Amino acid sequence: MSHEPPAFDLVIRHGRLLTMSAADATFDDGFLGVRDGRIAAVGKDSEQPAYTAAREIDATGCAVLPGMINAHSHLAMAQFRGIADDVTLEEFVSRLTTEEAKVLTRDAVRRGVASASAESILAGTTAALDMYWFDEETAAAAAPYGLRIVTGPTFAGFANPDPRSFAETLRDAEVRLAAHPPGATAAPVLMPHSTYALTRHQLQEVAALARRYACRVHVHASESPKEVADVRQAHGASPIQVLEQTGLLGPGTVVAHAVVLDDADIETLAATGTSVAHCPWSNLKLACGVAPVGELLAAGVTVALGTDSAASSNGLDLWSAVKLAATLHKGVSGDPRLITARQAVELATVHGAKALGLDGEIGTLETGKRATLQVVDLTRPHFAGCQDVWSALTYSARPSDVRDVVVDGVERVRAGALVSPQ
Repeated sequence: MSHEPPAFDLVIRHGRLLTMSAADATFDDGFLGVRDGRIAAVGKDSEQPAYTAAREIDATGCAVLPGMINAHSHLAMAQFRGIADDVTLEEFVSRLTTEEAKVLTRDAVRRGVASASAESILAGTTAALDMYWFDEETAAAAAPYGLRIVTGPTFAGFANPDPRSFAETLRDAEVRLAAHPPGATAAPVLMPHSTYALTRHQLQEVAALARRYACRVHVHASESPKEVADVRQAHGASPIQVLEQTGLLGPGTVVAHAVVLDDADIETLAATGTSVAHCPWSNLKLACGVAPVGELLAAGVTVALGTDSAASSNGLDLWSAVKLAATLHKGVSGDPRLITARQAVELATVHGAKALGLDGEIGTLETGKRATLQVVDLTRPHFAGCQDVWSALTYSARPSDVRDVVVDGVERVRAGALVSPQ
């Protein structure tokens, strides 16, 4: 009988291993072994039997945790950073669409996404739910960086760079969906822009297509008081209620923003199992308000974190979004216990994976899941004196503290620098 020691493609040792699993397992001197792109072993380094490894990462002085998940982005809009600062949401949209009409092409999308992907992966973000024109270009441009893109066709009634009509986009979307098994995580996500950009009939058609193929849906809703007022005037209901009435809410749907909600909206989101992508930086910068995240979480709604675009938030930094989420809601509510340090990190990891339907694959570090993680250097001066790892990560960490990033077992960032694609 052979007694060969277990072999790993990659081993990460000695760091503070934060699995973020339901069992809440953490290991001060951790061991994580990777084989064929998945996690094959997790535990204490001292308890591991003899093994061989093609490569080892020494994570001494570091935290090892899941990669972050951007639950709402427009990555290609990185090329428009700074074109519409210090304006209302409506003025922002006007300036942006004017600029897009001038310069946006498939090549421009690829260039913008390449830059945004580098920015994201260097900051420990390993997956993004992205809504933008020419979505297939987005997925292709992000692939060399290891950034996992969840995306699909966008539907909007206003002038945009996509020359197809609504009917043509719907037909093309069905062709793409038919190439995947129903409910497949790799299937396109249907992205009706908003309740103000489409008619009720169009929203119903998108919902019907989503039901036929059991695919996911991503939509903007209730981002500002003006939007809610306009939608009430046009549709006789709030954006959330319109989405419910047209069949677009459910466990497979992620609503971006959800800033202006009444009690009925929150109840509807909870009852339908709909997730929310909270984008605090963008909402504050555009003076839209503050999403009622405490109330949403209390109602049982899955709340994930998003950056929105680098044009509206000026960055793709989920670390600062984690810190903001953990502080903003304390200030607004007057409750310092609202959104704890640990919860804030969960919004960007565990909750993000659940919202995107990827919680069986990523979001925690458990045996059998994809080896997608980040190594954060906690030896920097701005962590000095901190005795709690969650406090360090939420209130002190910066993107530059991300030392290494592994996606599906492949090193994408090493010692703070991009690793060239193999």
